[in-house]
Amino acid sequence: MSETHARRYSKGAMLFHWAIAILVIMNWQIAERAGSLEMPLKAEVFGYHKAWGMVILALTLGRLAWRFTHRVPPLPADLARWEAALARTVHTIFYVLLIGLPLGGWLANSLGGRTIDVFGLFTIPALPVGENGELAGQIFDAHALGGSIFIALIGLHILGALKHTFFDRNGGIFRMLPFGKVPG
Repeated sequence: MSETHARRYSKGAMLFHWAIAILVIMNWQIAERAGSLEMPLKAEVFGYHKAWGMVILALTLGRLAWRFTHRVPPLPADLARWEAALARTVHTIFYVLLIGLPLGGWLANSLGGRTIDVFGLFTIPALPVGENGELAGQIFDAHALGGSIFIALIGLHILGALKHTFFDRNGGIFRMLPFGKVPG
């Protein structure tokens, strides 16, 4: 393995990263637009949001399995301690949200007595939690807050990647792309 490949994520990690990133941004936009719609269209569009959320959950579990079985490149040596700590913290929060948001949505749907249709291919049954509309609403509110926090952290992540790529010139975004220079 070349030194550049040792500093770059594996192709599988790249595929998971970019697929999940695109789907998260897409799903955020679906939820944003659905919020202003009238019923029954609102429920239909939120149905897509829920289905994509379950796809994101499955891909995230796949990505975690990949991460535990494939080497992760070390952070660039020129990062300040606070930058390395922030990077690790944000990535940990990403995984918590990538798992917690879909599970929270599923729980809230279950408390509302609803199943999750996944694009007409199959239905994810409600969890055996009984119905509690008030608690479902509280969880949906927490889900929305978590989504807003996630979007803010994505912005921070993008800014960090751009800083490391164009100002620090330490490879930044090219560590997660199959092209570009990743300096030693």
